[in-house]
Amino acid sequence: MAYFIESYVVLAMAAAKAPKTLSEGGNRPLGRLSGPIFLPPPERAAFATDPRASRGRLYPESESATRTCYQRDRDRVIHSAAFRRLKHKTQVFVQHEGDYYRTRLTHSLEVAQIARSVARVLALDEDLAEALALAHDLGHTPFGHAGEEALNAATIDFGGFDHNAHALRLVTKLEHRYADFDGLNLTWETLEGLVKHNGPLNAPLAAPIASFDKRWPLDVRQWSSLEAQVAALSDDIAYVNHDIDDGLRAELFTIDDLAGAPLAGAAVRGVRERYGDLELGRFIGELVRTLMSVLVDDVLTETRGRIAKAALASPQDVRLQKGALAAFSPRVFEDVTALKRFLFAHMYRHPRVMVPMGRAQALVAELFAAFSDDPKLLPPDWAALCGSAGDAVTGGVVRDYIAGMTDRFAMLEYGRVFHTEIAL
Repeated sequence: MAYFIESYVVLAMAAAKAPKTLSEGGNRPLGRLSGPIFLPPPERAAFATDPRASRGRLYPESESATRTCYQRDRDRVIHSAAFRRLKHKTQVFVQHEGDYYRTRLTHSLEVAQIARSVARVLALDEDLAEALALAHDLGHTPFGHAGEEALNAATIDFGGFDHNAHALRLVTKLEHRYADFDGLNLTWETLEGLVKHNGPLNAPLAAPIASFDKRWPLDVRQWSSLEAQVAALSDDIAYVNHDIDDGLRAELFTIDDLAGAPLAGAAVRGVRERYGDLELGRFIGELVRTLMSVLVDDVLTETRGRIAKAALASPQDVRLQKGALAAFSPRVFEDVTALKRFLFAHMYRHPRVMVPMGRAQALVAELFAAFSDDPKLLPPDWAALCGSAGDAVTGGVVRDYIAGMTDRFAMLEYGRVFHTEIAL
């Protein structure tokens, strides 16, 4: 396996090396591309999701004369309040710790870039893949997974909290942007991919998914479209790479630490052998683009092989498969899993991350208790939706209210409710 990765890194770095311009002593005319030149497939694959065959929207609407239904879904996601709030929601670091670390918003943009690129090469519907990538984290609470854990614990007696289920609730109920319906009225294919991008769902379903599925079945026991599967893999590729970037810049681990890590270690050694010592920003840039190329190329190779074996003739054939079609190869999957363990040990459980997240969990728990015990503390429009203090109806309203908060707004609300500032 080490030889496989080392060889792959050498090839990826060789492909990334640009020839010198005339001004640098090369013999290539300035202002021209050097090969290879990529041209996207001229036709959509038979197994790609076709917007003309969409199962439509829950509420009938006239479609756009200038955009496909999935382009329209993407645009509705981008213009939603939930998407804008991702700017101030934690990815790994609490948002105020630094301007350069990823937030949920910048993470989502990076996922979308990868998803669209992979979908283009595979002749899938790029717009659906992009819409799903942009929407996949809409349901996250403030303070990342720490906030989700706290909110789930506070609401476990009446269903708990799941960010994928909450994303569905946001786009079908909580967004109030249009006069004729609640939510964004996204297409069936986008809703399906939002709920099932990590694979088929087994009983019991989270309450928001179960409720919506009764109203408009999403075929939760089947696999999702290839576009949704690509979006899910793009999430993994994006966060592994940008967490290496953020972790190195935050000095949670060193380049020497990373040199001993699975998968990334070969890329570290390749950059060092080619360039020697580099300033940190340039080193990270070369490292990440090399590792990104390795992972994307592996996904393309493995996915093409699985598609060929499956002999797909339609998008529905994708849903009826017994396993995922978009995937890492087994060897690279093992290495990615091991690299995630490295990041877990060196980054996600580092005291600089864990201490603020512990405080954030306490903040979420205390806010939930305060609002549940006294719904009048909520804004009037939210308080009007509540039942009695402490009951499940009130708890559900409070859950939705807290889940929609940004990190910054949660801290402001804590100050308003408890008349004290909290430092994370």
